[in-house]
Amino acid sequence: WRMYSKSIDNSRVPVLQEDDLEESFVRGSGPGGQSVAKTNNKVVLTHKPTGLVVQCHTSRSLFENRRVARQLLVAKLDQLINGDQSVEAQRQRLDQRKQTETARRKMRLQAKKKAWKEREFGNDGDRE
Repeated sequence: WRMYSKSIDNSRVPVLQEDDLEESFVRGSGPGGQSVAKTNNKVVLTHKPTGLVVQCHTSRSLFENRRVARQLLVAKLDQLINGDQSVEAQRQRLDQRKQTETARRKMRLQAKKKAWKEREFGNDGDRE
């Protein structure tokens, strides 16, 4: 996350209002046996104005799941409201730009190596 901090515009990220949220806690599912079956630590967060629903059961801790669910909801809202200007879209563009630049640099280096080999060893195909 740190490498993106200078080049990503976070000013458009929506702020969650607690009045707009409906939060419920349900029993989780999956591996974990009795500890999962008897605790209500899965968070279901609904954003009332948009109807977006986020579920989080990544941790055994209810408080951690509440925090992660809010982060997921902010990311979804950002994507819905801002589209191409959302933080995730900006991050993807930066990653794509970085991959393109890396590929370009690699091709340049390969061309230099090929030119050096041709200069050093000549262009004969009979090297033995």
